[in-house]
Amino acid sequence: MDKLIVQLLVESAISTVIVIDALDECKDEESTSAILSVLGQFVSRVPKVKFFVTGRPEPRIRTGFRLPLLAKATDVFALHGVEPSQVNNDIRLFFRHRFSDIATRRRGLDRWPTEEQLVLLCERAAGLFVHAVATVRFIDHKNNNPKTQLDRILQSPESSVREGKTRVNANTTLDSLYTSILQEAFGDGDPEDDPKIRSVLGAVVLAANPLSPSSIAALLCLDIDDVSPLLSSVHSLLTLPEDTDLPVRPFHKSFPDFITDPTRCVDQRFHVSPPDHHPELLIGCLELMNRRLERNMCKLPDAVTNSEVEDLQERTERYIDRPLQYACRSWHKHLIGTVQSQIPTVKSALHLFLEGRFLFWLEVLSVLGAAREAVDALQAAAKSLDVR
Repeated sequence: MDKLIVQLLVESAISTVIVIDALDECKDEESTSAILSVLGQFVSRVPKVKFFVTGRPEPRIRTGFRLPLLAKATDVFALHGVEPSQVNNDIRLFFRHRFSDIATRRRGLDRWPTEEQLVLLCERAAGLFVHAVATVRFIDHKNNNPKTQLDRILQSPESSVREGKTRVNANTTLDSLYTSILQEAFGDGDPEDDPKIRSVLGAVVLAANPLSPSSIAALLCLDIDDVSPLLSSVHSLLTLPEDTDLPVRPFHKSFPDFITDPTRCVDQRFHVSPPDHHPELLIGCLELMNRRLERNMCKLPDAVTNSEVEDLQERTERYIDRPLQYACRSWHKHLIGTVQSQIPTVKSALHLFLEGRFLFWLEVLSVLGAAREAVDALQAAAKSLDVR
């Protein structure tokens, strides 16, 4: 903070705004946000600079803003304190703008939607922009009629999500939308496909780093022609590039939160249980490495260091594809997510990997510039297993 940001701002004496968005998504084990703690130490040195910080009011963030060094220099603005009518007007404007855009690209949408439909959509959004955006993405599916999609949304139960006998008040409207989209996409499908649906969605929401459809297919031993249509069916919940080699991401963090929580995703056809799906991804990584890893994968000359190979990056991309790179760098992260009761299911694949592919794995990490990660992986393995 001091060397890379504060000193430069002091020397330049510029007036500017720095935005730190989604602070709650930073992985931080401290009881008080580390970023806020450090910011508090230096903020007085840059009086011409404003920091605009957003995040959910998690305890470590709330505590951070109460630090003596920050408290006097901070104005806290709670979005849930905004007048509901103002939020609803903004959402109405958003809907009008997006529906107008859809009408210019699609035929037969004159005087659509009706004012009554617009009012209902605003009521269902309940002040949540992520709800409004997901709704529009669902309606604007390229292979479906927007009028039909809108009718489906409005005909779905307004609130089908319960936690026991008590409504999940904070998330009811969003959970209801996510449930409706999943049921619309897969509700009439063959129940035998449900495990595959959960596996693919699990790979999207539990991946250590975003995976492409082709990588998901490789890790789960599925055909890409099965994975791509499945992901396209829920395109309104995902950021899904046309290129199957580019990563797919959840559109919003609320979707992984929803689908991995059994009290919110109450339709068991779609619930992704991390203790069940981390072992699946772990085994996929181990089996891929057991099949593919071999000595000198990048065909390097003998007795050279990585820095002496001018085309090392080109060789790496040519001989070590993205699924294998992910497996080598992330298998241990899925081991950490595997509960003890599931360990016996992965032991044989892990033993085969450590006994027969260990040195080749180190080679791959080396050319990827990630050799240090081997220490983290082996520490995770030693912690999770009875090593002898």
